Amino acid sequence: MTTISVKESSTAPGRTPAPRKKVRVTGRTAGRAAILIVATFLTLGPVVWTIMTSLRPPTESLGAGGSLFSGGLSLGSYADVFKQVNMWLLIWNSALVTGIIAVGQMFTAALAGYVFARIDFRGKGVLFSVVLATMMVPMQVTIVPVFMLIRGMGLSDTLLALILPAIPTAFGTFLMRQFFIGLPGELAEAAAIDGASPLRTFRSVYLPLAWPGLAVVGILAFNFHWNEFFRPLIMTISEENFTMPLGLVSLQGNMGTGSVATVLAGVVLSMIPALVVFLFGQRYLREGLTAGVNK
Repeated sequence: MTTISVKESSTAPGRTPAPRKKVRVTGRTAGRAAILIVATFLTLGPVVWTIMTSLRPPTESLGAGGSLFSGGLSLGSYADVFKQVNMWLLIWNSALVTGIIAVGQMFTAALAGYVFARIDFRGKGVLFSVVLATMMVPMQVTIVPVFMLIRGMGLSDTLLALILPAIPTAFGTFLMRQFFIGLPGELAEAAAIDGASPLRTFRSVYLPLAWPGLAVVGILAFNFHWNEFFRPLIMTISEENFTMPLGLVSLQGNMGTGSVATVLAGVVLSMIPALVVFLFGQRYLREGLTAGVNK
């Protein structure tokens, strides 16, 4: 155990100096601090390296020796991104797809979660178990049947092929069910006494209280589908329907001969929208994740 003495000074005249306080740093506290430092480095290290490398000149992006910025700072890689790919179209496609999916998952998760939490019907437990079981099925298992269904509907190689299959969400349904269960049941009883229907009770009583949980569903859905690569690779063929992750692959060039700095500049640009969404929604995300912990 290490003891650190901290002296508190007093500027008031005529007063005796305050006694020294002893701050004890235990081995457990030091171990936790070390673990947090290592975790921070492992988490932020690749991000910092990506940003710094994207600011290097293309000819210096793979240099192993010398200073990281030995060749000076350069924004040329960011300009090259917009020259090599239609960045504005990729941003629009990704924003449209992820935005609709996020809003759609919030809507379907709220409705399904409320039904499973507050409405009794025959077979509810079995049906909810089936919904949870779908979370255990990998996307690679269902991608072929989903693709055949989308092609049969005439929606192949369209943005709707990415949007429609992703709107139902088993995880969002489970999360909102748990959130609605944590809300007071007396609210539904009072609304029923006043003659409100279950739909009116949901819309006017429970939905305004469910925004923290809905924010969690929306933010997680946005971050996941903004970075999604597998489904757009299968569902889309035309470049005008590419989303951001799929379009940035072309920056690698033929046989991976593209500039590393340009590729990483595209990666940095793709991180900005998700970061903005997180910064604006972090308060709701924190409230949703900590809801009910003090109950």
